[in-house]
Parts: sequence; structure tokens; C-alpha cells
Amino acid sequence: MAKMELRSEGPIKTRTENGILEVTLDRPKANAIDLATSRIMGLVFRDFRDDDSLRVAILRAEGEKFFCPGWDLKAAAGGDPVDGDYGVGGFGGIQELPGLNKPVICAVNGICCGGGLEVALSCDIILASDNATFALPEIRSGTVADAATIKLPKRIPYHVAMDLLLTGRWFDAEEALRWGLLREVTTPGDLLSKTWELARLLESGPPLVYAAIKEVVRAAEDMRFQDTLNRITKRQFATVDRLYGSDDLHEGQRAFAEKRDPVWRGR
Repeated sequence: MAKMELRSEGPIKTRTENGILEVTLDRPKANAIDLATSRIMGLVFRDFRDDDSLRVAILRAEGEKFFCPGWDLKAAAGGDPVDGDYGVGGFGGIQELPGLNKPVICAVNGICCGGGLEVALSCDIILASDNATFALPEIRSGTVADAATIKLPKRIPYHVAMDLLLTGRWFDAEEALRWGLLREVTTPGDLLSKTWELARLLESGPPLVYAAIKEVVRAAEDMRFQDTLNRITKRQFATVDRLYGSDDLHEGQRAFAEKRDPVWRGR
């Protein structure tokens, strides 16, 4: 696979360290996402998905006040249609991207609401600084938080999700941690270092297993338990079939028996 092109200009900045990609949303003043930004994010995460040298992605935002408030209402007023072309990954580049079988970590600082929260929910693990605040305020403008309405009741208790969806109220990082949305709450100064620490841990893990976990978890949301289990044991998921026929599987078994750290090669 070709190496992905890094970006140092525009609303999306990228950098890599070994197998880790850091994606930074940098669109002052509030990091709102318009159609053009969403399309760029889709291309970035598509290239991350397709680059075999990259194993983990971090999504973060520049600045302390805003992570992302979601859709850019000024751009909408200027002609961006709500039902326009968001790009290959849907809004924010990630929530509809097919086959994204690598871990994505979200680092939330400041305000994270509306579509911004939906983008965060599309990541696999979320860390937040203690100044982070969250909300789904679409109810107040007479619209539906579409992706969050689907995802949130599957992530946290039903009645809590309905409270947040029906009232649009704000909640802080400690409440988000209590409901299981967050892995960890840090100080603003520690957020990025803690996120990179986790990314390096995941980078050292087995990429084929990660891929199988993500594919199975996605499929299981729409399947009965026994049907999903049968597809795993019969190697009917492409990622599971690849894993069970891989050198990595044998390496993991040998390393366990020899009481040493495995060396994962992704093949």
C-alpha cells in the first residue's frame, strides 16, 4: 500500500510517529466542520485505513476552548447544504467510513457538542480533559441528532441516553466518565501525552486481532449473538479468517508458551 500524504496546511493537519497517525482539526475559531473539511477528513481516514504501515490514529483539535461544535452553521448559511456531499466517510470523515478496522482514539478538549460529539462517538476510545463539556443541542433547534440517536443508546444506559437526547442538556467530563463514554479524564496539559501513551500501547498490539475485533463488533450490533458467534467460529468474517490463517496467530501462541513478548507483524 502507498504511504499516506501528510498535511501541514488547511483545516486538517496530520503527523506520524512510527505506526501512529495524529489528525488535528484546526479550523478557528471553533473547529466547526463544513463540507470541504469533512471531505478532507474522509480522505485522511481512508488513507489511514489503507496504509499498512499505520496501526493507530489519534483525532484531536487545536485550541483549548473548542474540540468541535459540529456542523458549521455559518457555512450552511453561506450555501453548504445540510444534505450535501460530506465525503467518503460521511460527516467528519469517520462515522460512515467502511472497513476502518484500526483503533482510533479521540482526545477531547473544551466544547464537544452536536456533530462534534457524534464524531467522537465514532472513535473507539475517548479521553477528555477536565474542561471538556458535552451536549446534543439539536433538540432545541427542532432537528434530530441523527448519528447520536442511533449510537448513544448502544453506548450508555438507555434512560441516560434518552435524557441527553430529549433535553439537549450539557454534561461535563466527570459525568461522561461515569456513564462510560470516556476512558480517562486528564488535565488539559496532560491530555495529549496521555493519549499518545495509549496510542503507543495499542501500536505495540496485534493489528490482525484489532481488525477482527472491530469487524465483529460492528456486525454484532445488527445480529443475534449465536449468529455472530457462528460467523466467528466458521471464519466467515474476512478479518477473522485472515487472523486464523496468519503468522501472527502462531507467534502469539509461541510467545505465550515461551513466556516472552510477541512480535506482531500484521501478517
